Amino acid sequence: MSAHTTPHVLPKSTYYAVYAALMVLLVATVGFAFIDLGSFNFPVTMAIAVAKALMIALIFMHVYYSERLVWVFAGASFLWLGIMITYTLNDYFTRGMLGILGK
Repeated sequence: MSAHTTPHVLPKSTYYAVYAALMVLLVATVGFAFIDLGSFNFPVTMAIAVAKALMIALIFMHVYYSERLVWVFAGASFLWLGIMITYTLNDYFTRGMLGILGK
């Protein structure tokens, strides 16, 4: 099994710092929603979303202090999520506009 037998306990200050960073990124997400960056709107908001997801996974879910196998499965799950989002957006962006029925 694993030589790591006791859970890793983080100080409260770490949780407060991550919470504050998440709130700053939330304000950044809302702020960028009102700023027109042209074609950079989507990449910027996705980068902010990835940063928030990584903070939550690494700190709140304790992946950062876990064994390497947990890192592999967490990374594989994010990779799979990225593939599914890519396929969904690919389908969404390649469809034409549908007309309104009856008109």
